[in-house]
Amino acid sequence: MVSQLDFDGQRDGEELLFVFRRHMIAMRKGFYLLLVPFAILSIPPLIWQSNIELFLLPVVGLIVGLIFFSYHFIMWYFTVYIVTDQRIRQITQKGFFGKDVVELRLSKIQNISYNVPGLSGELFGFGTVVIQTFVGDLVINKVEHPDKIYNKLQDAVTAAITDQKQGDYEEATI
Repeated sequence: MVSQLDFDGQRDGEELLFVFRRHMIAMRKGFYLLLVPFAILSIPPLIWQSNIELFLLPVVGLIVGLIFFSYHFIMWYFTVYIVTDQRIRQITQKGFFGKDVVELRLSKIQNISYNVPGLSGELFGFGTVVIQTFVGDLVINKVEHPDKIYNKLQDAVTAAITDQKQGDYEEATI
């Protein structure tokens, strides 16, 4: 019987706990690039209302804005964080064809913290999660509901460390 994998690169016996991505506010530059060409190209038809061809400019601005926005949307959508019972896997989209993959074993994590950056973070529900290891820190900016992600990560790390200690204990007794 072939077991079905939940994601590409999943190991045998590895259980997917949850997947998360950055908050949509991380795409705000894409929203600006959607609105700015539309807004700028909407000005000439308002000034010279007798020239009917100028009314196509806002449509052109919207199309150009959608092209810029789609790039930022793809970068946001394909950047994901996968948490399993063994590791955290960060897949970051780099351009249309490239990606970076970073993995951290849960048992190697020393500390997890999060912060919410003031009023805007509270209103829109985003913040930063910092995962500290011996090697360095994995900083995940603009995470949606950082308190919930923090609690889930703490539970996963605690379970991984407990499983590792039980495995070490069983090996020592054999």
